[in-house]
Amino acid sequence: MGAELRQIAGLLPQGGPGPVLAVIVCNVLLGALPVLFVVGTSVMLGLIPAAAEAGTGSAQWSAVVFAFVLASVAFTAHQALAPAQRTLGDHLARRIDGRLFDRIITASLRGSGLAALENQHLIERLGEAKQDLELGMDSPGRACAGALHLISRGVQLLGYLLVIGIGFSWTAGVGVVAAVLMFRYGLRSGLRKYSESWERLTKERREARYLRQLAMGAAAGKEIRTFGLVEWLRDRHRAVYLRWLAPTWAERRRLLLWPYLRYTALGLGITMGVLVAVASAGAGGASLTSLALVTQAVLNCLRLGEFYPESDMQTLHGMRAYRALTEFEQGAEALRRAREPVAAGGTAGSGAADPTPRQEIRFSHVSFRYPGGKHQVFDELDLSIPAGMCTAIVGSNGAGKTTLIKLLTRLYEPDEGTITIDGVDLASFPLDAWRSRTAVVFQDFNRYETSAADNIGFGDVRHGDVAGDRDEIRGAAKDAGILDTIEVLPDGLDTPLAKHMARGVDLSGGQWQRLALARALFRLRHNGGVLVLDEPTASLDARAEARFFEEFVRPANGATTLLISHRFSTVRHADHIVVLSDGRVTEAGSHDELVRADGKYARMFRLQAARFTTATSSSTDESEGHG
Repeated sequence: MGAELRQIAGLLPQGGPGPVLAVIVCNVLLGALPVLFVVGTSVMLGLIPAAAEAGTGSAQWSAVVFAFVLASVAFTAHQALAPAQRTLGDHLARRIDGRLFDRIITASLRGSGLAALENQHLIERLGEAKQDLELGMDSPGRACAGALHLISRGVQLLGYLLVIGIGFSWTAGVGVVAAVLMFRYGLRSGLRKYSESWERLTKERREARYLRQLAMGAAAGKEIRTFGLVEWLRDRHRAVYLRWLAPTWAERRRLLLWPYLRYTALGLGITMGVLVAVASAGAGGASLTSLALVTQAVLNCLRLGEFYPESDMQTLHGMRAYRALTEFEQGAEALRRAREPVAAGGTAGSGAADPTPRQEIRFSHVSFRYPGGKHQVFDELDLSIPAGMCTAIVGSNGAGKTTLIKLLTRLYEPDEGTITIDGVDLASFPLDAWRSRTAVVFQDFNRYETSAADNIGFGDVRHGDVAGDRDEIRGAAKDAGILDTIEVLPDGLDTPLAKHMARGVDLSGGQWQRLALARALFRLRHNGGVLVLDEPTASLDARAEARFFEEFVRPANGATTLLISHRFSTVRHADHIVVLSDGRVTEAGSHDELVRADGKYARMFRLQAARFTTATSSSTDESEGHG
């Protein structure tokens, strides 16, 4: 608990001095008012017999009225402040969680590479922090508010100790407080151990959550029903749910029930002793006021040994998101220092000011493996990409084609070897300058839930919002063959590309791919000199695929184009073709040269051509048979 409180104390300044002070003052008052109510009602009870005897106009009667007013004011003020405590606590929690959300976004976007976002452990920590903050039930902000809410309980405990000690016996007061602390220790230690056991079942809970989302989502609904998976999914969800719930029940009994019963028995023994002593004092002639005061104080004090709904779970679980975020930040920073570009966003080193290739891009003895990975993706890779031409990269799955793009765009840095632009080390150029010359269509391109114009303009945000640049956006859309589709949308270029938005629509897979191509072309129109296409025809139909090279790659205005594709109908038109295998270049040349060489490329080409020919023949025979 000490470490958690130190972490909470470190976060409190994020809430601002005003909100923190307001919560503290509110909780101090909420702690003092119940004690004042006990004092007021006890004094009133003790004075009633004398006031009744003296009559309504007597000083004794006035004292009873004063005590009644004091107790009433304390009770009313407590009822009024209780909602304020929740409101102020929520406000403080939202401020702190908002700051942490900013940190999550900053940590996710920090750095120029992808090492942290492709590290399984770190991305899990980031996801946990994000989920806890989004749900907001046991967030770090709630933990901070919950810790301050403990002030109210502490003030009450101190007040009742003073009442019992002054009104009866300090020994009795210390004994009751010890019983309360014993209750609290048993409860808190049990909850903490239970929380640790809960976290050990994270994998099972994650699977149960995935199955629940799968069952309730529309995306998987078609397959679940058409493949008859409803019963299987229901049974699987129940089995997985019970796999973590059953041990949770057992742990709850072991950690919370039996130890708490032992603490309760001991605490009740101490309390009974104190109450017997109070009763004996009453028999010995103690005043009614003293008896009422001590009895109420003891009983109210015992209530402080219960579970605190405003703070217990919050302070126990709330800092998980903070610890997960901190771990992600530290791990990401370590990877960034070890693996990311040194010159990111800085000034150019020994390289020229303009990194646009005019002769070639060369990979020289490049070796690379992903952080934490066992497999060497590239081993002494040597590759030349001629400037102003189209170079196609082919190879089987896992050959490193997409990794090649990540190295070229400096999302990762080589472990060994260099990548040069016209003989100048790529790392010597400012990273922003290099990327501003590079237009990329990734295989898993983004589908931004914004307007069609923005989806294209994001290719170069420095120009996308400039007045009058719609002509450039339209030109890129036309070159990508998507302009006609956009113009018939409800609001044309301003149509939101998301069904859940007002007047929004969704596009087909092939249309989205053309939009991604338009985004790359828009970048190419603004200082771009390198065009990288990763599986650009994956979502296009056969006709669009056949026209793709002539419509899109040829008019690329002399850009250095790197084309990665499994479709040989596209690859065969490239000026230069490179075959990757086992982390190295095994073949290179034009399509005709590689076919004549009868190597791996020729075998892959004939295999794909045979499948296409067979499919075409089958279609022809079927149509003739029905003629």
